[in-house]
Amino acid sequence: MAEQELQMEESAPKKGKMMIIIAAAVVVIIGAAAAFFLLGDSSDESALDELETEEVAQQQQQQVSGIGSTNVGTALYVAMPRPFVFNVPGSGRDRLVQIKVQLMVRGTDAEETAKMHIPMIEGTLLRVFSSSNADDLVTEAGKIAMKEQSLREVQKAMQEIAGNPVIEQVLFTGFVMQ
Repeated sequence: MAEQELQMEESAPKKGKMMIIIAAAVVVIIGAAAAFFLLGDSSDESALDELETEEVAQQQQQQVSGIGSTNVGTALYVAMPRPFVFNVPGSGRDRLVQIKVQLMVRGTDAEETAKMHIPMIEGTLLRVFSSSNADDLVTEAGKIAMKEQSLREVQKAMQEIAGNPVIEQVLFTGFVMQ
């Protein structure tokens, strides 16, 4: 009987230690999961943005085909791989601008052509963007004028390279000026 009491007393502290070890393991696992989700890379976000863009293009394709209008091709959006970041002079001070751009094209052939010439399109857009003025970009009219000029320049460059303008619209999906 004395031996049984001694075994019971020895097993109680072992159970307490085991519970502490299990609790510590759970805390470590939860911490690792939180770090993974909070510090994960942004490629997941860009993949989600591309999926959302494709869904929007598919919805627009369904709307166009349902209306029965002239078949000019499906509107597809080609996202520039990274935002444009540049300085522009202003009357008071220079400002830093970041613009996220997507290009609207019609049809998969035009989409492939645009994707193939992304470096040339990026160079053309950066040249147009960096030639702007901060005082103009503060106003909505200035942003629209820069969008139109960007479209003209990109279409001109694509006409020279691909033989047709390819790009139908230049869309600013993000615009930040500091």
